[in-house]
Amino acid sequence: MADHSLPEALVQAGLRAELMPRHVAFVMDGSRRWAQARGLTTAEGHEAGGQALKKIVDLSVAWGIHTITAFAFSQENSTRPEPEVKFGMELMERGIRDNVDGFAREGVRMYIIGDRSRMPASLQDAAREAEEMTRNNSHCHFTIAIYYSGQWDIAQACRELATKVQDKVLTPEDIDGATLAGHLATNVLGAGELACPDLVIRTGGDLRLSNFLLWQSAYSELYFTGTMWPAFGADEYLLALKDFQTRERRFGQRELSQAE
Repeated sequence: MADHSLPEALVQAGLRAELMPRHVAFVMDGSRRWAQARGLTTAEGHEAGGQALKKIVDLSVAWGIHTITAFAFSQENSTRPEPEVKFGMELMERGIRDNVDGFAREGVRMYIIGDRSRMPASLQDAAREAEEMTRNNSHCHFTIAIYYSGQWDIAQACRELATKVQDKVLTPEDIDGATLAGHLATNVLGAGELACPDLVIRTGGDLRLSNFLLWQSAYSELYFTGTMWPAFGADEYLLALKDFQTRERRFGQRELSQAE
């Protein structure tokens, strides 16, 4: 936050403006288990998860976090029972359509990343419309990853680069990390640092990235919580931010005193 001021909730939590993450990514795990523990259906768990995501986006906007990326549906999730996949696609389409007007008013720019060829046509339409409606917004960038996987992302970037070499647009010597990053799905955010999350939060208790933003998370701070995604709210988010602010981010370098 350029003015080094914080909302009162963050001040009360002891957070410091200069240490706030610019980009927070979420692996939203646990909606099905949250529902089962309450005698609810899987569909009701995913509905509650969608409501939790809206609250987290609203909090992020209020707290001045510039970029949010949410892992909504992985390519591996497509192996789940067909009714669950179909409901998930419908839920994401409804969530986009129901919230895009509000995001447009609030200055939130929306992006949908992933293999669009595998998405239902109506979801593809909703994604295009949301991106067009919000394309002039810059207060906060909100990316939803659908039919996404980190390995797919790297592979599709390599295919694009190979095609450019074949067409003599590039030479193999032109290709470096920055060139590849510029062909990843997250390049919608620009090829710079904002495409890479400062903090990745995973709910639900598992301690892995599950094929999410593999290239982009090379130096992300990772935060794992046993809280199931529908129950992840302001208090849990504040705990994750407080933990983040205790981390020493060296990006592979040593302190000068250690390097001597």
